[in-house]
Amino acid sequence: MKKFFALIEKNDNGFYQISCDEDLMGYHFGGFGHSVEEAKADFMESVEEAKEMIAESGKELPDDELCFSFKYDLESFFNYFDWINVTQLARIAGINESKLRQYKAGLAFASEKTAKKLLATVQRIGAELVEAEL
Repeated sequence: MKKFFALIEKNDNGFYQISCDEDLMGYHFGGFGHSVEEAKADFMESVEEAKEMIAESGKELPDDELCFSFKYDLESFFNYFDWINVTQLARIAGINESKLRQYKAGLAFASEKTAKKLLATVQRIGAELVEAEL
């Protein structure tokens, strides 16, 4: 399995963009959209286009499955996971609710310490969800 790491962030033009420093046989991927969901769809389309161009050039694609890992800025994270209750997340993470709403809206930027605290909280919640049974 070939793993690619891509960054999702909101750009200065108000679009969400996905960039990937890695390439597949010289072809790069990218995506844009009014939402993270649109940007991801555009990104995956660019992956398919790269595969087609590789095939058309007579080269063989590696047998490895392509896997993508996305890293989000906070505004993009909350755009994609819009079902997260910011009030509850702030309470669980021990972060000021007002500040978290500013991070979500892109009006303020979290310090590295705060971002790590949020990530640890989200990962802990994710682990609890994985362990849950219904």
